[in-house]
Amino acid sequence: MYAQTYGKVSAEAVDPIEKKPLNHFLPGTTSYSLGSIGCNFSCSHCQNWHISKATPASIALQTIPPEEGVNRAIQKRCSSISWTYNEPTMWYEYTEDMADIAHTKGLGTIYVTNGYMTEDALSELSPFLNAWRVDIKAFSDDFYRTVCKARLQPVLDTTIRARELGLHIETVTLVIPGLNDDMQEIKNLIQWVLTNLGPDTPMHFTRFHPDYKMTERPATPIKTLEKIYECAKESGLHYPYLGNVGSHQYEHTYCPSCGEKIIERTGYTVSTAHLNGTQCAHCNTDIAVIRNV
Repeated sequence: MYAQTYGKVSAEAVDPIEKKPLNHFLPGTTSYSLGSIGCNFSCSHCQNWHISKATPASIALQTIPPEEGVNRAIQKRCSSISWTYNEPTMWYEYTEDMADIAHTKGLGTIYVTNGYMTEDALSELSPFLNAWRVDIKAFSDDFYRTVCKARLQPVLDTTIRARELGLHIETVTLVIPGLNDDMQEIKNLIQWVLTNLGPDTPMHFTRFHPDYKMTERPATPIKTLEKIYECAKESGLHYPYLGNVGSHQYEHTYCPSCGEKIIERTGYTVSTAHLNGTQCAHCNTDIAVIRNV
């Protein structure tokens, strides 16, 4: 059997790593980003539906062999390679081959994923992978079954396995009014992360905008996101973030000990002036951030 998508690229870009979003992995750097076609979910609100629902015959694709992808990343002075835009397990063999080469060249490697893959597959890939940026779309199996046509538990199991394998993990939850914004459900998700991944795990709560088959539902109120952020901090999470909200104070990184701002973000402009290596420049507290691979 041969994957039709091997090396077939629908989207190629140099992105700020914060666009993934990753705030604690090589902050302030750029990531060579590749996407293909297809997905193992069928989300009603998919924002990349034009590639997740595409077939090799329905969209223009360019061929980039693994070695060429790594060379392009180096030529463009990127610090990492991300497989993103569509679900990277759709071209698993290609990402594994490229990640292996990327590591020999000193590049970081990133999966921007829905987490719906077997633990065995992740274990095979993990020697060549640095960061696992995973969507936990809700903390409800009913949401996964009705909105995504999938299940929640495999995502949780594989994310725990990613933690055991030593991958850097950041989670993203797109907060959709009336579907996954119940505060008790959000609290349960935060508690699951605290228990299974640890308080240093960055959690991103992002604003929903109507798209694809979910155009009648309103955008997420900023106050809802702020309430979730404050709940996360009160629960003991060190690094919650808000996303898709423009310039907001909750996009910055604050020291969990002294509370001072240590990484400042304005859009995708990032300042690490108050980060001394991986320590807070104000109080010398160790910050859970990876600056080199």
